Amino acid sequence: MDASGDTEGPRVPEGDGPAESARETLSRLSREQLLVLISAASMNLGSMLCYSVLGPFFPKEAKKKGASNTVIGMIFGCYALFELMASLLFGKYLVHIGAKFMFVAGMFVSGGVTILFGVLDQVSEGPIFIALCFLVRITDAISFAAAITASFAILVKAFPNNVATVLGSLEIFSGLGLVLGPPLGGFLYQSFGYEFPFIFLGCIILLMVPLNLYILPNFESTPVKQSFWKLISLTKVTFITFVINSLSACFGFLDPTLSLFVLKKFNLPAGYVGLIFLSMALPYTISSPLFGLLSDKMPHLRKWFLVFGNIITAVCYMLLGPVPVLHIKSQLWLLVLMLAMNGISAGMSLIPTFPEILSCAYDNGFEEGLSTLALVSGLFSAMWSVGAFIGPTLGGFLYEKIGFEWAAAIQGLWALTSGLVMGLFYLLEYSRKRRRLKLQNIPGTEEERSALLPDENQP
Repeated sequence: MDASGDTEGPRVPEGDGPAESARETLSRLSREQLLVLISAASMNLGSMLCYSVLGPFFPKEAKKKGASNTVIGMIFGCYALFELMASLLFGKYLVHIGAKFMFVAGMFVSGGVTILFGVLDQVSEGPIFIALCFLVRITDAISFAAAITASFAILVKAFPNNVATVLGSLEIFSGLGLVLGPPLGGFLYQSFGYEFPFIFLGCIILLMVPLNLYILPNFESTPVKQSFWKLISLTKVTFITFVINSLSACFGFLDPTLSLFVLKKFNLPAGYVGLIFLSMALPYTISSPLFGLLSDKMPHLRKWFLVFGNIITAVCYMLLGPVPVLHIKSQLWLLVLMLAMNGISAGMSLIPTFPEILSCAYDNGFEEGLSTLALVSGLFSAMWSVGAFIGPTLGGFLYEKIGFEWAAAIQGLWALTSGLVMGLFYLLEYSRKRRRLKLQNIPGTEEERSALLPDENQP
């Protein structure tokens, strides 16, 4: 093992063999794989619809109830904080609880609390409203953590050789939820009021529960004692989690701030604000399957995706406002263009992270099986949650103190730092490999080594 925490291991699910190409995922699905895809797709779509529906109108309604921008950011951010803690717990005990039960139970609770969120406007303004918002969001976060952790583990178990392709393809449904959520939420809010979007989406989630209970296969596995701390202590995994943090923070930053900025700066109605959110979600949805396919077919491209995806994201956030030092006038077309580019760069840098962590885990002695998949799934969800907590919480605070333009630029610095750190790690890794190759090619090295070691053929 070198200083990066990597070894040259034989078991890496790259999926680039001729018999196990990405086309297998799309055209040679077994019945079990097809049912797993349907279940995961329904969960991705439903959860992202519920998550993104808040953006266009909830900050405005919360302000009417006496919540400040900072509190609104914390309401968005607490979701991620509790998802973080729950993901680590569920990842550790998934094999004991059962992947299918965890998946279905998570969806059931999520649907119920989404409906409850729709009746909060009946609560009196002030501390009671704010406290109930926190309570419902926390419950939803725990249920979502259960469903997404189980989903990742089941998917990788069903598609061990096409991890990035499958995850990238399922981002179509996550992206579709992000695409439809804001405009659908804005339209339903304008047409029927605050309650209807939540009741409508909550009922859809609940209807998916019996479907998944029936079609999702059972995956049994023997519990194996594995450690989160051993996994995250690997240098490469640590840096990749930093990338995941920065990307989720960038997404989360926009939830409490973008709608308020657009309403104030361009005087758009809530329905149009939903279309602004769509300008980022749609490119992400389209580009993610492509980056997933490329990551599986050409694994050497993953490092480039991770580095340049973060750098492009940083540039996009510098120009969202834009940052005042650039002396560029804020215009709607520029905002939409940067959001669209951010959608593509997010797919570029996010999709390779899961297979990279999984490959590193296998290289460093983690056993192949549902226990390791659950650990990686829980770690991925938890690290995403760290950024998703910091993004909206810090974003709401910075928006209130220094405005959207500077707040977005500070967020972009996080993405820039993670991209540069990841790039430096890969350069050092490449340098170490070259030094090892040079040592192996020095004349006399093999002879000297053979002279020092006993002959294996001698008795």
